[in-house]
Amino acid sequence: MKKTVIIVLGLLMCAAAVTVIGQKKVLSPKQERREVREKRRAERIANYEQFMDSLVQSRNFQFNPQSMQRQPAGPLRQIMNPEFSLGIWDGTADICLPYIKGYVAPYYVTIINYTVSDLQGYTTEQTQEGWMVSFSTSLFSASTYTFTLEIFSRTGGANLTITNPWYNPVQYTGTISQFY
Repeated sequence: MKKTVIIVLGLLMCAAAVTVIGQKKVLSPKQERREVREKRRAERIANYEQFMDSLVQSRNFQFNPQSMQRQPAGPLRQIMNPEFSLGIWDGTADICLPYIKGYVAPYYVTIINYTVSDLQGYTTEQTQEGWMVSFSTSLFSASTYTFTLEIFSRTGGANLTITNPWYNPVQYTGTISQFY
């Protein structure tokens, strides 16, 4: 008798569990639309991250600066000229950027305008937020300029830092786009 009671109780519990698991959550139309929007938004973000990752891995992208600042605490300067950029393609860098020269005041702005094909130490490292790309070049001068690009895959934003042994580092903030 005890065995039958235990078996019957076990079957009832299994039936109750099946009905609880099988129940579908009833959502209002507003909640359904919200869930669909959230799902589409998550898919768009994932697709954009994948697109940014493929751009960096292809070594065929362009950095478009929006502001620049002499480090460690220089004034922030907006960059309005759309012609300023750093393009990377096939082991070549097309550099057209304003640059702040001088180690002590008075500092002055000059333009770095070179196309360089001898990029030394080009490295691409994936980080938690995106990518870290760095390379060095002499820019046809006696000293070496090191370019470090921190790329954020989720937002498409990037920070470029140019260091040189003779001058203070200059940091640029901007976006990454496809190089055409």
